[in-house]
Order: sequence, then C-alpha cells, then structure tokens
Amino acid sequence: MATKAAEVPAFAPALTAERPVVWPKRTRARLANGLEVVLAEAHSIPKFHGELYFRAGNALVVERAPGLAEMTATVVRTGTAKRVSRRIEEDLRRLGADLGASAGQDTSAISFAGLSEFAEPLLQLVNELAREASFPEAEFERERRQKLEEVKLERTSPSFLAGERLRKVLFGPHPYAQVSPSEAQVAAYQRGDLQGVYREIYTPENALLMLVGDFDPAALMKTIEKVFGDWTGKKPAAKETVAPPKPQGRRVYLVHNPGSVQTQILAGCHAITRKHPDWLRLGLTNSLYGGRSIRGW
Repeated sequence: MATKAAEVPAFAPALTAERPVVWPKRTRARLANGLEVVLAEAHSIPKFHGELYFRAGNALVVERAPGLAEMTATVVRTGTAKRVSRRIEEDLRRLGADLGASAGQDTSAISFAGLSEFAEPLLQLVNELAREASFPEAEFERERRQKLEEVKLERTSPSFLAGERLRKVLFGPHPYAQVSPSEAQVAAYQRGDLQGVYREIYTPENALLMLVGDFDPAALMKTIEKVFGDWTGKKPAAKETVAPPKPQGRRVYLVHNPGSVQTQILAGCHAITRKHPDWLRLGLTNSLYGGRSIRGW
C-alpha cells in the first residue's frame, strides 16, 4: 500500500493580527498598620490567587547563615498557635485551596489560591501563618534533615556547581554570591534562628498583599481590614552591603568534579538592573537568542 509523504511547508505561517491587551482593573490601598494591598479583578472563573510578599529574604540574613530565610519559609507552613500541620492540610482540602511558602534573595512569600466564596477563611489561615507560626520542633527537624539531603545532592550536579562558581565570580562578597548553604551550615541551623528571621521579616510594614481573581474589591477590602487590620510590626532596618566587583576582560574558571559524566559551560556578565527601562526588552532578547535567564541586583 502506497503512503503519501508528509508535506512540510517551506515557510512559517504568517502572524495573525495583534489583539489588544486589556489589563484587569486594579485597586490599591494601604492599611493603618502599613500593609500594602493590590487587588486585580478577573471574573473569568470563580477563583482567586494571592501572594503575601515580604520585602526581604536570604540576602538580609546571610551573615547569620545562607538560605536561612528559605528554611524559615518552609517551616512557617508546618503549624501555627491554633493549627498543627495536619489540621492545616485538612482545612485547605475543605476549602478547595492550595497554599505554599517560599523565599529568595530579596523576598519571602506565602502563596495561595482558592474559590472566591471561601476567601475569608483562606485569608484567616494566611494571617495565622504570617503572625502565629509555631515552628514545631519535630517539623523543623524533619525539614532540616530533608534540606541536608538536598544540599548533598546539589553538590553532585555539574550545573549547580557551575552556577555557584559563576555567582561567586560575578558578586564576590555581595550577598547575591551565596547560592546555597553548605552541609555544615544546614546542620547548624537552630529552631531559634528561624524564629528570629520570622519576627524580623514577617511584619505588615514589610508586606504587600496582592490578590487577583473574581471578587468585589470594596467587599474584599473590608474582609482584608477585618482579618489583617490588628496585625502589628515594623519593617526590618536596611543593611548596607558591599558593591559587587567589576570583572574586566574575558576569564575562564574551571570547576573540577571527579567522576562526572557531564560538562556544564556557563557564560555570564553583569547587566542592567530590574529598574532599568530596557529590563523586559533584554529578557526577551535573551530568550530569542537561546538564553535561559537574566538576573538583576
């Protein structure tokens, strides 16, 4: 039986006409305690997504230990003064909601999503995690052991080792040079260290609450005021950091990883900051030329 060869077009199809972009309506407010609120309406489905951002992360506390804000965010989710870890998971399932916590160099965040009709109980849970996290000893120890195994695994990866060296070359003594803690540093983590980071970073003056979804902004603002209005706390004091070095010319750095069957090659340099007007254009150009990411400081 004869088969017909697949026809491959000689040219890419023409682009369709550009469609206008309609941004959701935004409402901004600031509570008396300093909490900044941004609401963006999107009524396509009866759900909403939220982020409670804190304007500080690993870089703020790097002198205590690398990755400490990240570990704090991980353990924040494991219990409050009113709910143990299992109760939190059960309540999330009952509400049909998702929730997670994370931290990077300059931000920490509690992320959540759920049905609009259950916005208030979900926000109450977020409020508890931001104000009353209990850092249970057993949960802390479990997460610390898991992080220790992750760190051991990272240091067998050529891509991780290459990225770590590139960061140290580009940022030198600046906190951004710290990619991950060592095994010894993770082993030395103490529950009290996490509680100290939590008290410093998780405050309303240091926070931004952003919600996107199907809701009435005026009604939701009343709920937010009810849930978060009596939260108190100042933002952490700003800390001076040394400026990154300014490498000149081309340099090659070799990282020896005995037994590795892969070779990772990275090329990098300093670029513009996120506040530069060409930041988005540079990211697009980098993607078009096959780059993976750009980082600002």
